[in-house]
Amino acid sequence: MRILIVDDEPAMHDSYRRSFAPVGGAEAGALSAMAAELFGDEVGNGGEPDRADDAITFDCVHHMQGADAVAEIERAQAGDQPFAVAFIDVRMPPGIDGKETARRIRALDRDINIVIVTGYSDFSPVEISKVAGPADKIFYIAKPFEVAEIVQTATALGQRWEADRALRAAREQLSRQVIQLEEQAAELAANEMKAIHVANHDSLTEAPNRLAFLRALGERSKQPGRFAVGMIDLDRFKLVNDTLGHLAGDELIREICAILQATVPSGGLVARLGGDEFGLLFETAGEQAAEMACARVVHACSVELKVLGHAVQAAASAGVVTAGEADNRDPIDLIRRADLALNDAKRHGRGVARLFDESMDEGVRVRRRIETGLSQAIARDELALVYQPIVAHGTFEVVGFEALLRWNTREYGPISPATFIPIAEESNLIHELGDWVLEQSLKVLDTWPGQYVSVNFSPRQFRRHNFVGYIVERCQRAGVAPQRLQIEITETAIFDDADRAAETLYRLRQMGFRIALDDFGTGYSSLYNIRKFALDALKIDRSFIDGMSRERESAAIVRSIVHLAQSLNLTVIAEGVETAAQVDLLRVAGASHLQGYHFAKPLAEPLARDMAHARFIEVEPATGTLG
Repeated sequence: MRILIVDDEPAMHDSYRRSFAPVGGAEAGALSAMAAELFGDEVGNGGEPDRADDAITFDCVHHMQGADAVAEIERAQAGDQPFAVAFIDVRMPPGIDGKETARRIRALDRDINIVIVTGYSDFSPVEISKVAGPADKIFYIAKPFEVAEIVQTATALGQRWEADRALRAAREQLSRQVIQLEEQAAELAANEMKAIHVANHDSLTEAPNRLAFLRALGERSKQPGRFAVGMIDLDRFKLVNDTLGHLAGDELIREICAILQATVPSGGLVARLGGDEFGLLFETAGEQAAEMACARVVHACSVELKVLGHAVQAAASAGVVTAGEADNRDPIDLIRRADLALNDAKRHGRGVARLFDESMDEGVRVRRRIETGLSQAIARDELALVYQPIVAHGTFEVVGFEALLRWNTREYGPISPATFIPIAEESNLIHELGDWVLEQSLKVLDTWPGQYVSVNFSPRQFRRHNFVGYIVERCQRAGVAPQRLQIEITETAIFDDADRAAETLYRLRQMGFRIALDDFGTGYSSLYNIRKFALDALKIDRSFIDGMSRERESAAIVRSIVHLAQSLNLTVIAEGVETAAQVDLLRVAGASHLQGYHFAKPLAEPLARDMAHARFIEVEPATGTLG
């Protein structure tokens, strides 16, 4: 226990030395017990006196003047060896007095206990407490003092000093822990806010996501007044991703989101629902106002944007539904109806806004009935194949037949392929139908003398896993040589994933299968890019054939396609040939093969078999009638 003694009389220092000489045994225990009695249970070992054999040792430092004592306190604080008690005389000429000494010491050490030892009353205890307090750390002993009084005071105050320091350390630790807890609470609150933000916002655009849109829509549905729900979808967005890459697609999404936020009616909400689809929620006066608002948004999206250094023509379609107080306000149903309107907009040319009406909902119910019936069509034996001949121009020899699917339902009679094929394509039913068509088509080859059969494959079928293996396995099972199967695919199928398509077509050609590109000229492919694919034939779409006799543009397109095909050593098959005049024009253009009603409508299998064995179709050039 370190004790500081400040007195200008050498005799007093001798008295202090004798008083603080080492003691032990019973005397030390008595001192501890007295300290506990004087200052309560907070001192010592939990209020218990020290053991009798614990020695009490005082480390005393003596100074004759107050300034030296202050310097000693500075050194003790710097060396982390503080004093527990300071005994200070009041009169210490010629230096500073005890009051000033106590003030300076207190300024340096807030924990030290100060005992004023004096035989004079130059200053009142209150005066000294004012400059060297607090009051519970200032004590007074009169000169001359008793040894026991000095020792007992030092012992008690030393133990009090230790208890005070331990308590202060505990409080500081608790304070640090409180601060740490507060920091952790603030961090948790920040993380919670971040998690809430992430859960409710799209990471790419920072716009509200589907969850936030549904919540906002649910809250708005509970309030009075008419509002509108819009669905926005980018047109041909996949083409941007496929040609320029996903980074360009992401940038286009961000640009479009900014346009939507700038053009949505005031106070409206724009949310990214996923992919290239956005949702709008805004107040409206009525249906026409809502449709006009969405039309303005669509118009704003029809703009050329600079995306990663590339010029991209953006475009969008929209569907919108309004909800008044008397209308069905279920959020899920509102989104469903707005989505139906969006689908209608895409079916009617894209780049437009459509207002929902009940007929669209009826269309969905019809589609569902068709899908349900289509899933049972094979089991009910409602499907049939018909075959339209493909003839060589000049000789009119039948070189092959295109297999065409027909569906005659029990409930509704015949349903056009233009109606049920897209529905099948949107579901996995297209694979089941495709398997059936291929199997039946390969069977009829046994009854034909040598012609090939041309089978249409949808983009979804073409993207099927291991498409090449699937085709090879079916032909081997049927015992059909690859040369007798022509695979017809559309431009959409090969340009959806050009690299994969090029590899697939190359492998099929290497095995001997014939490849025809159907409806050529109606898609978005480049004539230049056709040379990258392993093809046997280009099939010119019937729309160009029909316009040849009326439009110079159509005739020019047909001639260009024929010349392109010839330069690439490809066969050209003209579809939709219905008149002798068209036959003559196609002969001049150089088309090598023809197909259409002028030669034969699609035929049932027995009639197709008879035509295959006949091999040639006789046509009178002057009248174009069948021979």
